[in-house]
Amino acid sequence: MKVCLLHPENNFVAPPLPWNERALAQDLGLDTVFGVMAQRDKFLFSAIRDVVLASLTTDVDTILYRQSVLQDCLKHPTVVRELYAIAVKGVECENKGYWAFFGKYPTGLLNRSLELINMLVDVLRKLRHLAEKQAQGVDSDGFRNLFARLKTELSEEYLRDIHTHLKDLRFIDGTLITAKLGEGNRGTDYVLQKSPVKRSRLQRLFGLDKQPGFTFRLHPRDQRGAKALGEYNEKGITQTATVLGQSADYILSFFKTLRTELAFYVGCLNLHEALTSKKEPVCFPIPVKAEERQHTFTELYDVGLALSVRPKVIGNDFKAEHKELVIITGANGGGKSTFLRSVGLGQLMMQSGMFVGATSFTANICPNLLTHYRREEDETMRSGKFDEELQRMSEIVAHLAPNSLLLFNESFAATNEREGSEIARQIVCALLERGIKLFFVSHQYTFTSGFDAKEWDNVTFLRAERKEDGTRTFKLIQAEPLRTSYGEDLYNKIFEVSSSAEAATEPELAVGTGSRSSGFGKPE
Repeated sequence: MKVCLLHPENNFVAPPLPWNERALAQDLGLDTVFGVMAQRDKFLFSAIRDVVLASLTTDVDTILYRQSVLQDCLKHPTVVRELYAIAVKGVECENKGYWAFFGKYPTGLLNRSLELINMLVDVLRKLRHLAEKQAQGVDSDGFRNLFARLKTELSEEYLRDIHTHLKDLRFIDGTLITAKLGEGNRGTDYVLQKSPVKRSRLQRLFGLDKQPGFTFRLHPRDQRGAKALGEYNEKGITQTATVLGQSADYILSFFKTLRTELAFYVGCLNLHEALTSKKEPVCFPIPVKAEERQHTFTELYDVGLALSVRPKVIGNDFKAEHKELVIITGANGGGKSTFLRSVGLGQLMMQSGMFVGATSFTANICPNLLTHYRREEDETMRSGKFDEELQRMSEIVAHLAPNSLLLFNESFAATNEREGSEIARQIVCALLERGIKLFFVSHQYTFTSGFDAKEWDNVTFLRAERKEDGTRTFKLIQAEPLRTSYGEDLYNKIFEVSSSAEAATEPELAVGTGSRSSGFGKPE
């Protein structure tokens, strides 16, 4: 039975994580976001990461399908959490009991499967009861179809039939096996048959009934006879045990898929509660086709930052149509890197079918999301920072596809201004020719002013706002680049604090220098 809460037709199967998974996590602060979504649950963290990163959805209809399911989850959070708890209970049935040690023998596999299916049927019944209660309260195709399948395929009559078959497969009245004589009078074609005789407990207890046909009895000490009889029994039930084991695995796989797909929505509920409790806005984005160049949003903010700091974070507005390159300049400490993270997070969240941290958000989907951020030197580097930047750029180019989104943050600044600007210009022009969409944060005026002078229609500029007194508003405005990044503001701020600290200690220093001191620091 299919779950289909993440895709209208197929169950979710986690593909391998993208090659740049760690770079995305580091550059966009994903671990903070996933941590809040998972609430210290390792399985939730893993499932959320797989859905968000490993399945970057490039189909608009699938994104809207997930949004519809998530809207139902936000309307009925208690029901979703109860569904998830039932799914977890179903998966945990696999770990109960001692039968795993005997699974390689037909008898052990049969007994294991009987016990497991017996427990799973009880969980399936709870799942169906919940579906019957909540079927009328959901609006999304995902939940409506899932509840309809549960009610249709798990009817009470069907579950009673399963219980009856499980009871028969315990072989309380013994096993009836037919076989043929093969070469050398060896038995072949062993087939398990349904016993035609049903005995009551009283008959079995006192042996009041006699089976028709020839019978024989083994001596209690006949070990070889008992072993041979056991081998015949194993051959007779092998096929049945195998089929029953496959049935148990099938039901388990349903619960595992249900748990994985619901884990993503439970994580979304946790994140929604965390953001709304801080009174941060959220919205369901509008995805458009990859070929269209749209990126429009209002009050977009860095979700990871909002979850890490107490005060309310500042969002940014942006409107760009038919733009392929966005160059971001402006004052140091003005919020450029934070803005870039918010763009990447918004894209990931939109293409996962989630809400976005903004009051409105529209963007074209992309097959790949990649980042090229400046890295600090560490012991693992085998060459200089600039060589390392070029090597990472080469890896990115090898994984690019048309309509990908690539975020640069102060790239190619590890060399001099002239060389870095020229390399950045050539790389950007080559990427634009391949149809790559770019956001580029840069302090290199030679690079940024070069694009500004060309006045290309597909290029737009943002600048971190700075007031006349040096105050950063952390807002980005559409404006041409400036020669300065106002680094002196930070210099003055740092050394003004240092000067104040020195001034506060001056009287004590004056006393010390005006008197002779003994060896213990006391004036004589």
